[in-house]
Amino acid sequence: MDKDFLKKTAIFRGMKDSELDAALSALKSSENDFSKDEVILYAGSTTNMMGLVLEGSVRIESNDMWGNRTILSHVGKGQVFAETYAMAKDEPMLVDAVANERCRVLMLRIGPPGAYSQDPSLWRLKLITNILDVFMHKNLLLAGRNFHTSPKSIRGRVMAYLNSVSEFDIPFDRQQLADYLNVERTALSKELGKMQKDGMITAKKRHFILLSPFSSPDSELH
Repeated sequence: MDKDFLKKTAIFRGMKDSELDAALSALKSSENDFSKDEVILYAGSTTNMMGLVLEGSVRIESNDMWGNRTILSHVGKGQVFAETYAMAKDEPMLVDAVANERCRVLMLRIGPPGAYSQDPSLWRLKLITNILDVFMHKNLLLAGRNFHTSPKSIRGRVMAYLNSVSEFDIPFDRQQLADYLNVERTALSKELGKMQKDGMITAKKRHFILLSPFSSPDSELH
């Protein structure tokens, strides 16, 4: 296990080697490999485990009874998922955690916050502080997704999303981008074609280049 990599992640930031060893042992850490589209954690289940992505990526998605999928977030290398459910005792998951590609995940048995008050170990204090920091940043990401899906037009949603990312090698394929923006894939592809024709963007697979500024997401409805 690459300890130098682990110490750079948000969840283990600030820990010494001895503290990291103690944390990995106490949290019953285990490395697991998953194939693309394999479900890691199911909606409706309860868990006391959270995942840290070591390789590849994971997507968090919601699937309704009619088979409609909404992608809520993308979890890349070094990021964590399911930490809220792991700490909320017996709270059923509302989403699936799915391997977005072949990936390796470090599963950690976190448990409810009350367990930490009985052990004053420094690594536990650092861990809970880091988890709170993760919670804060994920709340900001969730707020960002609300901005991405609030415009009425497909063009507005695409531009709201592209304007928020620093690089345009996005983590989604076309179907996943459609599911993230809550639009139909065919309509999305059609709109992307229009936007390229209008000289607003160039798009090739996952690589996007924003060519012109876009002041108002819904100034032109499509």
